[in-house]
Amino acid sequence: MAAAAIRLTDLERWLQARVDRHPAATNLPMLDGYVAAIGTGPVSTSPLDWICPLLAIDADAFNHGGTPEFAAISAVALHHNEIRQTLSTMPRQFAPMHRREANGDIDARPWCQGFYVAMRLRLSAWAPLLDTSDVNHGLLLPVLLHCRDDRVVRCSDRREAAAKSRTFSATPTSIFQRPSRRCANTGCRRYARAR
Repeated sequence: MAAAAIRLTDLERWLQARVDRHPAATNLPMLDGYVAAIGTGPVSTSPLDWICPLLAIDADAFNHGGTPEFAAISAVALHHNEIRQTLSTMPRQFAPMHRREANGDIDARPWCQGFYVAMRLRLSAWAPLLDTSDVNHGLLLPVLLHCRDDRVVRCSDRREAAAKSRTFSATPTSIFQRPSRRCANTGCRRYARAR
């Protein structure tokens, strides 16, 4: 699979060329967030069920090596395996792919949007973390606050949401455990990867 995979930068260009087909991700930060959610989610999802919408391809593309679609599938599978390996062996080394604004600030929105799109594939499995009465809901707030779906973010005001997010760790594995350090949002500079 590694031999067939295209580089991630080439994958981003490939995704952007397919915008009219509506892939779930159109850039690397979105793809990275999406794959991180798949790798850390509360349930296992078949590769066909998450890679096909991610890349806007048909399931038949898995059967034909040597195509651009198969090269993209291979790149995504390798990236998924890399994220899973990092999170299982060195979770503190995980660094979401965030872009930087012209002023140097981190733009966490695309990564969070990709994460949320993957959550929506199995939203019922994520439901306990979406319940505002659940103590772990605050761990997911930074992702939700960067998405524009008001049906999910049910906070009475932004100050309450900001107060809850102050203890969020940028590491996606923290969804299933208490944060080990304070981090104001998913744009924590410690985890930012330069463009």
